[in-house]
Amino acid sequence: MKRIQKALLTALFTLATAGCGAPEEDEQPTPLLEEGESTGDAEQSASVNEGARLFKHETFQGNGRTCETCHTSGTGTLSPQQAQAAYIANSNGPLFNPIDSDGRLGTSYSKLLNDATVTVDITLPANVTLASDPTRRTLMLRRGIPSTIDAPSLDSVIMWDGREATLQTQARSALLGHAEVDPSWLPSEDGLNSIAQYEQTLFSSGAMKNYAKGKGPAPALPEGTTDSEKRGRMWFAETGVCGSCHGGPLLNRMTAGNPMGVPANSQFGIAFVSEFNLAGNPMLTFNVTNPDNTVTPVSSPDPGLMLVTGVPQTAGLFKMTSLRNLKNTAPYFHDSSAKTLEQVMVQYKQVLDFLGIPNTPQDIADMTAYMYLL
Repeated sequence: MKRIQKALLTALFTLATAGCGAPEEDEQPTPLLEEGESTGDAEQSASVNEGARLFKHETFQGNGRTCETCHTSGTGTLSPQQAQAAYIANSNGPLFNPIDSDGRLGTSYSKLLNDATVTVDITLPANVTLASDPTRRTLMLRRGIPSTIDAPSLDSVIMWDGREATLQTQARSALLGHAEVDPSWLPSEDGLNSIAQYEQTLFSSGAMKNYAKGKGPAPALPEGTTDSEKRGRMWFAETGVCGSCHGGPLLNRMTAGNPMGVPANSQFGIAFVSEFNLAGNPMLTFNVTNPDNTVTPVSSPDPGLMLVTGVPQTAGLFKMTSLRNLKNTAPYFHDSSAKTLEQVMVQYKQVLDFLGIPNTPQDIADMTAYMYLL
């Protein structure tokens, strides 16, 4: 099965790189990734350098993966194109372990290759049960890989559902889960701190780095040069349709409450990704027991924050990730259902229509053009 899959991918990848839209080598994005820079503190600089080594090269005797296997250099995440190229190069490489295969059977990797999603195991809150199997306490879901660029220094919410408290606990959980490291091989507290410190040196631009270090303001929204880009900016900066949900330095914080009741200054939002389910992911039904002992059924392929809070009203809420460097961090949404910015706007057009916000094909094109500038 893997041999057939690899042959098909090789043919498709060769076709794509032979003039079907693949960027030329000198057109590849080159975000600014700072590592081991002089801080004036030799001990801290040494810690950052050690963190870079652990992040990039150390497997901790696990399944062969490093942190960089999934949080790749240049984008901080993993795209389907990167996964497919890695598969063509070595279908037995560290990225392709049974833990992230289809159904964890180790025989095929279509979800990883097509969507760049990995499996996550979520422990259900005490008051939440799966209708199809009420005794089951752990749920396996597939989610995309958030970028490690900008966010470690500037984003207080970690993971799509915010379930990790710190960068250190996130690194530890990833090593135990995705890298399948034996607990006896986990890095020390100092090692986890070094990984976190290294991650906090990764930025998409010099302006973002200066802002994070208190040496300058947050980058302003780009003005746009074409008429379409300038009209797209109006949706972000003037109408409030985009800007009310995408404010702050990373454009991922509510500046005002939205129509779905998400409070101002929240980093959790709803774009109806699970509700519209354009990816066609399997639907699940959850029974949530409320404090008054009533039961609320919730149907969703992935209810996001509800699996952390146990509150049915939080179903469908996910962390809003940074919009900075957006064109370089595909795929998008928690299920990687949008592979391009154009597909992002397919989702958001449905949101606008659902909320009764007038929009035209030109409006959608303008917003798309502007997102390429962020």
